[in-house]
Amino acid sequence: MTPDDLYAGMSEPVRKAWERSLTSGRAAMTRRRLLQGTGMAAGGALLAACGIPPAESVKDREDGEKTKDLSDKEKVLTFSNWPLYIDVDDDNKNKRPTLDAFQRESGIKVKYIEDINDNNEFYGKIRPQLAAGQDTGRDLVCLTDWMAGRLIRHGWAQRLDPANLPNAIANLEQRFRNSPHDPGRQYGYPWAGVATVVAYNKKATKGKVVKSVSQLLEDESLKGRVSLLTEMHDTMGITLLDMGKDAGDFTDDDFDAAIAKLQKAVDTKQIRRFTGNDYVDELNSGDIAACLAWAGDIVQLQFDNPDVEYFFPKAGYLFGTDDLLVPARAKHQKNAEALINHYYQPEVAAELAAWVNYICPVAGAKEELAKIDKDLAEDPLIIPDAKMLASGHNFRPLSNKEETRYEDKFAKLIGA
Repeated sequence: MTPDDLYAGMSEPVRKAWERSLTSGRAAMTRRRLLQGTGMAAGGALLAACGIPPAESVKDREDGEKTKDLSDKEKVLTFSNWPLYIDVDDDNKNKRPTLDAFQRESGIKVKYIEDINDNNEFYGKIRPQLAAGQDTGRDLVCLTDWMAGRLIRHGWAQRLDPANLPNAIANLEQRFRNSPHDPGRQYGYPWAGVATVVAYNKKATKGKVVKSVSQLLEDESLKGRVSLLTEMHDTMGITLLDMGKDAGDFTDDDFDAAIAKLQKAVDTKQIRRFTGNDYVDELNSGDIAACLAWAGDIVQLQFDNPDVEYFFPKAGYLFGTDDLLVPARAKHQKNAEALINHYYQPEVAAELAAWVNYICPVAGAKEELAKIDKDLAEDPLIIPDAKMLASGHNFRPLSNKEETRYEDKFAKLIGA
């Protein structure tokens, strides 16, 4: 048994949080149409030149029994992603233009599954196979950075072969090139960046600008009309920043102080509830006056509702990524790498970003996005500007014991 196996025996509050997340997590993600009613040596040299420490070749992995890659014989790929996290044809929701183009150009048939409704729930689904050293049935998965880090920590993600990723190596934006959970990006590349910000409906706030977490928690005019997120890392990270702490370097005492601050707002009924993406409808209607939100959702809301605004708190906002990983024992790694490489072409990345509206991690995509929609290309929630970049912070990596302890405390806070 690995230390992570102990997480399977989590406390009742955490277990309930998992269940809650099935209906309140990013499964409720709303995209625009719904809102509107519908060679190794060369590879290593390139890595070094681009500032990414070269990962060892897949052939050189020291992970015990080798997994045979069947990609050359089997032109197939199974890809698990979040719901509504890929571009869809305006007239036919069964068509996914960028994915369809990949299949035509590569000859690889992709089984695309939207079965990641919540990081913890999906982890619980694939953990038994990973722990047993078995194939999960998936060649590529998209997980939030902290969950991606958990798989990497336990040897449950396969190192990527840089020889198969020339576009990704050349075009990964500089700010994404290193990450605490995956130094040197040896195991995964971002599908999109995720920013947690303060959002508000100016009609519901009667024109008042909501600028901070403290205002969410203390402003009497917002009482009972505030929501925070059920994702522990996002809510706790931005609260720690609001308290003057470093989300990337905090102590147990800091975490407990942030919990206490939030608990006071719960007890006084300042906070209406904790939500996943289902805050979107209530923020749109004004039933929720102000909240913590994911930037991509706010971009979508603003297409139809000019009353919805966002603010980057002066103390900073929380930044993370959703990463593409190849699970351990996957049988078609080379095919998965081909798909990652496809999405790191600027024109492909721009087409994806134009639909999902989350932060694009691909250099050169801004110019391509401008050809599709100039306003989107200038939106800092999709293509961050210097000011936004300077105020973004990551939540620090947690040990298994810390993660269990913090999730338990947070679950009790939100009443899960």
